Amino acid sequence: MQATAAGLSYVGAYVINTYKSYDNFLQDKYALLPAVIIICVAVVMFIIGLIGCCATFRESRVGLGLFLAIILVIFIAEVSAFVLGFIYREKVKTDVQGTMHSVFEKYDGKNPESAVVDYLQEQLHCCGVKNYSDWTTTRWFNSTGNNSVPLSCCRQDMKNCTGHLDQPQELNTRGCAEELESGLQSVISYAMLVILGFAIVKFFGMLSVCVLTCKREDSGYQPLYSGVFA
Repeated sequence: MQATAAGLSYVGAYVINTYKSYDNFLQDKYALLPAVIIICVAVVMFIIGLIGCCATFRESRVGLGLFLAIILVIFIAEVSAFVLGFIYREKVKTDVQGTMHSVFEKYDGKNPESAVVDYLQEQLHCCGVKNYSDWTTTRWFNSTGNNSVPLSCCRQDMKNCTGHLDQPQELNTRGCAEELESGLQSVISYAMLVILGFAIVKFFGMLSVCVLTCKREDSGYQPLYSGVFA
């Protein structure tokens, strides 16, 4: 169970770290709820792992019953996290589309929003919301008047890129909305698969505990035989 707890902790931390990198583009902060549930479950599993081992080795009826109840609660939590993950996976697209335009519109090359936009474009190798031409409608583009996009739009293999629109071959032309949606949905899908796998393991674990409990009940009483000894 400790190994399972470590695996769930890694998945939860991975999801949270990914979301925090792009939280400026997400409206619904409850999207992290599945990851938080996963980490809480992992902590509980790590703590009760030793209790379960002791109860199993001693075949304590009370201990096995308590262990079964705890596994059932964990199983329900994992199923809940899986369902929430499915819900928020579908909401990512709406979330991103609803905030990305406003964040890009605040770009001026100096404020915190600008740093976030540059980070996004550099990490995802994208430019603009839907494509690089979106920059032509922003206040920053009109104020500079040099017919260029931010340097964060430049392809990494182009060392002398200036961001000029008349050289689109030097730019990342794909939009950031599509890239971010795809990336976040992939992370959530990965987490959901891991959660589903561990939930299946918990289900068979509950069956094993039930078998041990029934075995303990069957062997709890031994028949007594009386006889006359000559």
